[in-house]
This record gives sequence, structure tokens and C-alpha cells, in this order.
Amino acid sequence: MDVSLIFPHQLFKSNPALKKGRNTILIEEDLFFTHHPFHKQKLVLHRASMKSYEKQLEKKGINISYIENEKGKTLSKLFNKLNKTGVTSIHYTDTVDYLLERRLNRYAGKCGIKLIQYPSPNFICSEDFIHTFFSKKKRYFQTDFYIELRKQNNILIDKGTPEGGSWTYDVLNRKRLPSAISIPARQTLSENSFVVEAKKYVEKNFPEHYGSVEDFNYPINCEQAGQTLDKFIADYFSQYGDYQDAIDKEDSFLFHSVLTPSLNIGLLQPEDILDEAIKAYTRKRIPLNSVEGFVRQILGWREFIRSVYIREGVRERTTNYFNHHRKIPTSFYTGTTGIGPVDAVIKRILKTGYANHIERLMILGNFMLLCGFHPDDIYKWFMELFIDAYDWVMVPNVYGMSQFADGGLMATKPYISGSNYILKMSHYKKGEWCNIWDGLYWKFIDTHKELFIKNPRMSMMAKLLEKMDSSRRKKLFHAADNFLKSV
Repeated sequence: MDVSLIFPHQLFKSNPALKKGRNTILIEEDLFFTHHPFHKQKLVLHRASMKSYEKQLEKKGINISYIENEKGKTLSKLFNKLNKTGVTSIHYTDTVDYLLERRLNRYAGKCGIKLIQYPSPNFICSEDFIHTFFSKKKRYFQTDFYIELRKQNNILIDKGTPEGGSWTYDVLNRKRLPSAISIPARQTLSENSFVVEAKKYVEKNFPEHYGSVEDFNYPINCEQAGQTLDKFIADYFSQYGDYQDAIDKEDSFLFHSVLTPSLNIGLLQPEDILDEAIKAYTRKRIPLNSVEGFVRQILGWREFIRSVYIREGVRERTTNYFNHHRKIPTSFYTGTTGIGPVDAVIKRILKTGYANHIERLMILGNFMLLCGFHPDDIYKWFMELFIDAYDWVMVPNVYGMSQFADGGLMATKPYISGSNYILKMSHYKKGEWCNIWDGLYWKFIDTHKELFIKNPRMSMMAKLLEKMDSSRRKKLFHAADNFLKSV
């Protein structure tokens, strides 16, 4: 007997593992519910979207069984049950999750059950393409990969050349948010019965987790996800490019699409998002820097991160290039560090489970690296608090992009900065937090000066430190030391 098995992040409109007449199982697997103390908003999203998906499959005539999480060994118990009932084969879609695939293969091997895997519709690239492209490369560069994908998929290509003459318009996407700019309000999604039930379920089973179930406003089905995409294109897309890297004291959403909570669980597909974006560019005259910047996120960075995960994730997650071992203090879970930009972002994350990519990389990741926190703890922190966090997302982003723990496998230098970058891209005022941030920055440069002297992109900073006035250097280092002692 054959069955189909669906995981919480595989709620595709057309799931290749499904077949009418074949029994289907939808499971609250431990890696998505109990492996970490996940944010309550993420648990509400998974529970509500899965129960909604269950109902949709029932309406399609699919014989569906729903397995609730048992807080440990949920998948193992399911395999034992399937073995006893005579199941010989399981059809499932590629999970793009190393730990989950390992579990599946281990349990299937023990039970003598055959696994039949289908490619995931959640990504554009095939694994064959990924391995062929990177097989002869020593390092991973996103730009080369992105350009090749643009060519392969004929996206923003004009007679064989990039639209507008350039492959990327990143230099145009670094504007500071004007003080008087008007940002359209986000649509409020109706609180249906699935969300109401999910909130009660989460409060009952995960009461101690960070975050709140209140003000939940994420799509839980394909229809709502499509509405969110339409809203982005209508109200935010035209100014997305200009303010893609802007930092705001009060708002993380700004002109961002906020589609990853839906995209990463299968409610949207990347091809559909790209199609709508290109249509909008053609019909509505969306600025080229906006459409290219958005395409680069979906077709470039997202596919690139998954590619690095497939090829290097197992090795990358064991790296600690700077030998950092400091533990993340509780203040980073409550937004009480005393560093204004950091606390503002954390408090919004506690409310929504979301921060935009610049906040993740240049505020949170940057500051955590300067503090010397262990990359494993940083990975865990991001997995716990973000609504769109999954293993394939966070391993390359934390160990590679954010913390440079892999030693430069996918970046030529650490993404670090002093307080000036934050001041330049935001409306934060100078204060004592600047001395702390700058002190941590220059101490980091000092600690690793032998490394940075050899790096063409960092050598200037090492030389500037050597020329710094001794009294200023002492003041900054003192501020940094006091901060690390206090947290």
C-alpha cells in the first residue's frame, strides 16, 4: 500500500506527491513545532495553514489524515504505525531539509518502507543545474549565479542583454526614507475559524514561547497569499527599489513584499511571483530598479541560498571561523539590550515574527557578530524568532552571510559596520549606543587585524585603526567592554 506524506512547509496548490485515491497524511512534524521554542506567530501560521489545507484537500476528494504533534518522536511513531498497517511506499516532495531527510531515510530504512521523492515546486532551479553550475567553482558568488538564471529563464532580458544595460541596479536601491513619506497601510486579513482555532491550540500547547498570538495577520491559504502579492504590486512595488535598504525606527514592513511567510510554506510559488512582477513592470511602468531588485531577491538570493545549503550546508553549520563562544543573553530575546536600533527591531520581531533583510543582516547579524556570539546560538535565535525561518534559509544566511563563520565560502568579507551606516540609512539620533557599537566594531577589527590587512576590502579599516587617536580608541574600547560585561 502507498501513501502520500505532506509536511508543514509543503502546502502547494498542486502538490506533486498527491494522487487521488491514495491516502494522504499531513503531519505536524517535530522540526516545525517542537525542535525549537518557536515564535507563537509561526506556530499559529503552521497550525492554521495546515488545518485549512486539510479542508481544501477534503473538498478535492483526497482521503486525508491529520497527525498532531506529540512533542517528540511524532514522525517515528507514524512510521511504526504505517509499518504495522502494511504501507510499503511513501510519496513525498523534497523537503529541502537535511535533518528531516535524514530522519525520513532512517525511519524508512528501519521499517523497510520505500521513499519516492518528487522535486519541490517551491524552487526554480533543479539540483542537477545547481551541481553543474557550481561543480567547478571554489567559492559561491551570487551575482554570477543570478545572471545565469536571468539568461536561462529569459527574465528582464532584451535581445540577449540585460534590461536597461545593467544586470543589477543595487546602487540605486540605497536611499534613506524621507521623513514625510507616506507608506500605505497593510491590509488586515479576516480572522477565520482556522486562525481562531490555531491561536487557542498554540496558547494551550506552547504558552511559554516568545511572541504573542494576537494581531496575527499572515495568509493561511493560497487565496490570501495571492491577495497579499496583489497588494504589494499595487501599493508598494513602485517604491520598493528606492527604499529596499532603508531602516525605520517604527516599521519593518516599509515597502517590502512580506511574502516569505507564504512562499516558504508553499502558498505561493516563485514562478508565479516573478510572472506577476514582470507583468506589473510591463503594464504599470514599475521602475526598473524596483523590479530588478525584487527579481534579484526571488530568482537570485533565494535560489542561491538554497543552492549553497544543498551543496555546503552540512559542512557550513559546523563552522566557527572567528572562534566565537559568547552566549546570547536574555536581553536579546526581550529587546532590552540598551542599543536602540537593536531593541526596536527585536521588539517588533516579538510582535510579528518578522524583520526585513537589512534589519536582519546589518542590525541584528552585524551587531551579534561584533559581540562575538557563537554562530550556533545565533542560528538558534533566528530559527526561534522568525516566522519565515527554515533550515535551508538560516544555515547559509547565518553561518555564511551574517557571521562569516564559514570563512568566506559565499562572501568576500564580513558584513560589519560601525554606527555610521545605521545613522546614514535611518533617522536614529546619535547617542551612547554609537560609542558602544563603534567600540565593538573597532575591537573586532583590532582582534582580527592580521586577517583584515590581507583582505583588499578590509585592509583600509585596519590601517585607519592604527592611525586612530589613542584617547578615542581607549574611550570606544572601554564602552564596548562595559557593554559586554553588562549583558
